[in-house]
Parts: sequence; C-alpha cells; structure tokens
Amino acid sequence: MSTQADSNPATSPQVPAPFWLGQDAIEYWIDAWQRSILTLDVMRERTARYEAHAAKIAPHVLKFECELIMDGRELKRPVNYVLVRIKPPKGIALDEKKRPFVVVDPRAGHGPGIGGFKPESEIGVAFKTGHPCYFIGFLPTPMPGQTIEDVAHAEAAFLERVIALHPDAEGKPAVIGNCQAGWAVMLLAALRPELFGPIIVAGSPLSYWSGVRGANPMRYTGGLLGGSWLTAFAGDLGKGTFDGAWLVSNFENLNPANTLWAKQYNLYENVDKEGPRYLEFEQWWGGHVLLNAEEMQYIADELFIGNKLANGRLMTSDGTQIDLKNITSPILVFCSKADNITPPPQALDWILDLYGSVDDIRAYGQTIVYAVHESIGHLGIFVSGSVAKKEHEEFATNIDLIDVLPPGLYEAVMTRRSSEEPSDTLIGGDYLVRFEARTLDDIRALGGNDDDDDRKFATVARISDINVGLYRTFVEPWIRSFATDGMAQAIRRIHPLRLQYDMYSAANPLMKTLEWTAKSVREARQPISNSNIFWEAQGWFADYVEKSLDAYRVTRDVMLEATFDTVYGSPLIQALAGLKANETRRRPPIMTAAHTALVQQRISEIKRRIAEGGPREAALRCLIYIRSPDGVVDERGFNFLRALRREAGRGYALADFKSLLREQFLLLLLDQRRAIEAIPGMLAKDPDLARKMLGTLRRLIEVVGLRSDEAKARMAEVEHIFEDAAADREGAHDSEHTRQPPPSVARANLQSARRSKHH
Repeated sequence: MSTQADSNPATSPQVPAPFWLGQDAIEYWIDAWQRSILTLDVMRERTARYEAHAAKIAPHVLKFECELIMDGRELKRPVNYVLVRIKPPKGIALDEKKRPFVVVDPRAGHGPGIGGFKPESEIGVAFKTGHPCYFIGFLPTPMPGQTIEDVAHAEAAFLERVIALHPDAEGKPAVIGNCQAGWAVMLLAALRPELFGPIIVAGSPLSYWSGVRGANPMRYTGGLLGGSWLTAFAGDLGKGTFDGAWLVSNFENLNPANTLWAKQYNLYENVDKEGPRYLEFEQWWGGHVLLNAEEMQYIADELFIGNKLANGRLMTSDGTQIDLKNITSPILVFCSKADNITPPPQALDWILDLYGSVDDIRAYGQTIVYAVHESIGHLGIFVSGSVAKKEHEEFATNIDLIDVLPPGLYEAVMTRRSSEEPSDTLIGGDYLVRFEARTLDDIRALGGNDDDDDRKFATVARISDINVGLYRTFVEPWIRSFATDGMAQAIRRIHPLRLQYDMYSAANPLMKTLEWTAKSVREARQPISNSNIFWEAQGWFADYVEKSLDAYRVTRDVMLEATFDTVYGSPLIQALAGLKANETRRRPPIMTAAHTALVQQRISEIKRRIAEGGPREAALRCLIYIRSPDGVVDERGFNFLRALRREAGRGYALADFKSLLREQFLLLLLDQRRAIEAIPGMLAKDPDLARKMLGTLRRLIEVVGLRSDEAKARMAEVEHIFEDAAADREGAHDSEHTRQPPPSVARANLQSARRSKHH
C-alpha cells in the first residue's frame, strides 16, 4: 500500500458526498492505470531477465562469486553437475582449519543457487562463522545417458576433491542437501559414509508415503494419476528428456490462491517497491531445467511411489543395498509444520521405518538431530532471511558440537540469548541451542501413517508397476516412433509456465512502447491514499478472491483424499494388486545377524577398556554421568571445553575427542556401575591432573547448570569420588590408623543416602 498520508474529504461534514466520491473515483482510476502500467513493466522485465538467464551456459542465482573446481562432464561417467568454490565477500576471514561446508541444491525443475540466493543464506551464515564454502550445482541440460547413480558417483568425486583441498581441517565436510538434494545426499552417504561430516537435510522428503490425513495432499498424486506411466509418457514425448517445468507446475497447483491471484496481486498492490524482490525470486522460480527420462523415472518409481529409500529396498546397478543405517555421520533434519511439500512426517518418519527404539539408533552408532519450525513454508526453509539468521546460523555455529554428540535422537531447541546470563560469552549466535534427548514417540506425535494408510500406498506402488508395464508394451513403441527432437522442443515451448513469459517478450508488439510509458508514469506517479473508498473496496475484493480460491483448494483436496481412500482402500483393489491379507509395509525394524554380532564384538571390546585412561577420560565420563538425567546438551559446555583447549595450547583433535566422548558414553550405557567404580583407579594415575580436572568439572557445571535432583545428586557423588581419591593420596603418607575410609565405603554411604532420599 502507499505510504502517502491518508486524507479523505468524506471525513469533513462540509463536503458533499457526490463530490468526494467523484474525487475518490478519479484518484483511484489514475492510480489503477499507473499501477497497471508499472505491473506490466515488471512482467516485461521478468521476461527479459528470463531470456537472458536462459541464454547463459551455466545459469544460476548465486549472489557470491565462485570459481570452478571440477566439471562433472569430464568424468568417466559424465554428468551435468559441477563443483565450485565460493569466494567469501570482502571483510570475511576464513579459518582453513574449520571444516568446509558443501551446499547441494535441488534439481527439482529449477536451476541452482537457492542455497546462496542472498547474503543471509546457508552459504552466507557459513561464511559468517569462518568456514570455507563449496557449492554443487548443475547445468540446465543433462548429459546423454546420465543416471541418478552417475550423479551420486560424481558428487562422491566432488567431496573427495574438497577433502583433499583441506588436509588441515578438523573434520570432514559438513554437507547441506536442500529439498530433493537431501535424499541424494543421504543416498550417497549410505554408500560412501567416510566422505561426510555432519549432514543437514533441509525440507527433504525421505519417507514419501507419510503424512497427516487432511493436510498433505501431494502424496496422493501418484495414485490418482494411476502411477508413474505419465512420467514415462512425458519422457517419451520429450525424446528422452523430462521437462522440469512439470515439477514446478505440481508445486504451484498445491496453492492455487497464491499461484493464480495472491502473488500477482501483491505485486500490483505494492508495485512501487515490490518489483526488485519479485524479479529476484522469479529469476530462480522460472529457471526451468531438464532431466533425463531415466532419471525422472527412477525418482518416481523407486522413491516417490516405491518409497524404497526409507525401508532399505533401494539397490544400485551392481546389487549393493542402499541402507541409511550405514551412515556414520550425524544427521540433522530441518523441517516445518507449515511445509505442504515436505511435511514433518515425510522428513522424519524414515527414522521409524529403520529403528524400533532409540537403543537401536545407538546400536548403529548414529546421531540424529531434528528441528521443526512452526510456521515457515517450504521455500522459506531455503530463502527466508529470518530462518538463515536463526536456524541455519545456529547449525553452522554449532556444527562441531553436533559432530561430537553421543549416539541417539535429539531435538534442537533454540531460545534467544540473554545478556544477563553469566555464560553469555559462550553462546556463538543470537540464540542458545540445546540438544534435548527424544524418543521415537516424539516423532510419532508429529503425525504419520497407520497400517491401513501404508496398505493403500503399497497398492499404488503395485498398480503403478502394472500400468507402466502396460504402457511400455502397448503404447511406448508408437510414441517413440513419431517423437522427434523438434516436437520435444515445441512441446516444451508451449508449456503454460513458459507461455506466460512469451506473452511479455519483446516479440510482442504491445510491449514495444511499454518501457517508455512506464518511465513516464514513474515520473508523474500519483499514489492513492489508503483511505480511498475504492481502494478499500479493492482490498475487500482481493481478500474475497483469495479466500474463495482457498475454499476451492480445501474442497479439492478433501475430494482427492476421499477418492484415493475409496479406490486404494478397497480390499478388492488391494487383492487384485497382489497384496496378501493383513500384509503391511511397516514391519518392526530388524537388526541383521551380522550387525548384531558386530555390535556384540564392539561391546566386548569397549567393556575391556572400562578402566583404561587417566583423569581426563575420568572427568569426561563423570560429566556424561552427571548430565545424563537432564537429557540436554547445549553449546555452552562444548564452547567452554574448546576455550580451555585453546588456553592450554594442547588437547584432543576433534575426531579423537568425538571418539573418546562416544566411548565414555557407551561405557556408561553398557555398565554404569562398573564404569563409575573404575573412576578412582583412573584418577590415581595422575593425582595432580585429577585435582585440576575436578576444578574444570565444577566450573563447567557452573556454566551449564543442573536441572534435576538426580543430576545434582550425581554431582555430589562425583565430588566425593574425587575427594576420596585425593584423600587416599594424602593418606599414603600417614600412619595406618589415621587413614580415611576407602573410597568404596564413602561412595556406598553416599549411594545409601541417595536411595533413602528417593524412597
């Protein structure tokens, strides 16, 4: 709306109504004519940018300078992917000892660059925290014959190069996979886990069937279209290529109110200031790319309809099983409740598919962290400045802490920092990040499928296979016989999303004088006052149109869901598709015999080392023991230890610290009693260092605080253990009759007192 001061003759009783109504009408129509010209000029400029963008060899929307490191077209199996190093802006100093960040953008119909779309972005916040940054993008046209597996091998080669370029970095690269790049990153991490540091998957669908009834209609699309035969049909019409504009159309169809009205009306309503932001976003949204038909068919059949990634049924061409349980790096899942493309169940329910409990997660040595935003939409996960300044900045600031978290399931909870806190200097960003222990029930509470839902989607998968088989047998030979490159290009050209650009191109004679007219309008601009009655009426009408389209969307989605349930919930259809009675897809996760034997061997090895180590290891074991009842890890404690390490000028490398922390955690998990009883012997190996470690432990607890009575009782117990160890050392110089009670007696007395207190 205009910022012009409101003034309306209607507020003055001396002015006749016909006069001010006429004045409002004249003001409104002058403004409306000017707004229309300016809006058309923005659309004209949008087309000009679209054409210039499409003409580039490597179009992208990165706002940072970059240099090419590797070209995937030169690999043994060429792909249209590239690796570039992002150059930091002026004034940004990088620390080459910090792990690099690698951002991978989605190839879901749009071009690359959304991860560095603006200064406040995933790349921007990684630079802010001093990390080197790389970007994996792609060209608009795929290489002939390239497959999803070829892309995975190329990305593995890219990560190998990044690792080689940073030999002194503490830790493997942190990899961010946005949207569909998330499943590609997870797929590769399952095949090549040694290449990855922490993995951040943002808005990424991994459990494709999951969702909440009445809220996530996009997952029904495959079933309502009869499976993926239309994907094969589109690929054949495209002469072996699939037009990404169809994927963008699917996204736009989810919200017709925004697509058909709100986005354009917002431009018209705020045309004096909205143009630059609108053009910037549209340059990415309209940068359509192509996929090979084989790539798109793989995505549709194996992932979206087949849902084979989450339950370990995905295989490579050489028969290797792609099992997400093979991933050894911490996984951070970022999703939003307001995301209608990748809702939380689709982002998180793969955890329920793979594991029966948090103990199963720990048995595989995995660390999984999730963060759920309350209100941001799908695109906001990548492009929102507020999300970049909060969530992504905190992820980047605490990436090393995430890397050393003990195995388990956590939720990242962020609270704004308070300058009154004494530990304020140990908080890296504007928010304090806590990693709170969670169970699988916390994931289930976000919504998901029951067995009946899974049977319906399993039925879709089988019917899709049948329909694709019928299409390839009876229809595909005819389509391929007359499909040509010229016809494929013509079909892409007349796609509705591209036609809207052609309407405003310079080839349209009506656009010839528009630029000059718009310039004249800007010079003579007469913005309307907010109190103009016709302007207010326009706002009411716009609101009515948007709400009407929203009502249509709700009705449409309810009908589509009901149709899906009726068709694929039919026992007859399920039986014809080959499902057995009471057959469900979601079976209790099973740990293989080989892995069980490996876990048992690992447990035996760890238990044999229960008394190994000195005061440093003992202090770390005590810290885990004390903090476990609270179920919370936050950045202050980690930053405190890191600061102590810098002061001392020595200490464990990050990888060694991670290994040590995990081992001490597992020792306490496996045999807490013996682990605590072994501490006095560990302290006795270096009494002077033990005394220093007690001081460090106390200072650390003062920084992070203790919540529960159990944690406070454990702290008192640990202090007694350290004090008993010191007393034993001093008592060695005294006579036999003056010695203090042995540590075991003091500890038994303390534990007896604690039991009495609890009872």
